[in-house]
Amino acid sequence: QVHLVQSGGGLVRAGGSLTLTCEASGRPVGSYTMGWFRQVPGQEREFVAAINSNSDTHYTESVKGRFTISRDDAKNTVYLQMNSLKFEDTAVYYCAGTGTDYEYDYWGQGTQVTVSS
Repeated sequence: QVHLVQSGGGLVRAGGSLTLTCEASGRPVGSYTMGWFRQVPGQEREFVAAINSNSDTHYTESVKGRFTISRDDAKNTVYLQMNSLKFEDTAVYYCAGTGTDYEYDYWGQGTQVTVSS
């Protein structure tokens, strides 16, 4: 059974930085794709970034150059470094991992990121 536990997040001023952490148990994070998503109340969950088993990374256009997804295999943890935060980055952020069907089957509990303008 795969469990994802998130930490980080909080309140930050526009232009500031935050790091989100997602610690996994049950399977090595390097063995499958890990991603970050975010959701604003009343809106659909949005893809933010992903890193696959080859360490290839992908980002949604709005965060390119500002956010960095990374992985520490020794700690079985995935990170999302968020710089130059904007008000529109405010959301609940979720980490997720794909299963054998290559769908995001495993989800963290979510963490609030609030950027004040």
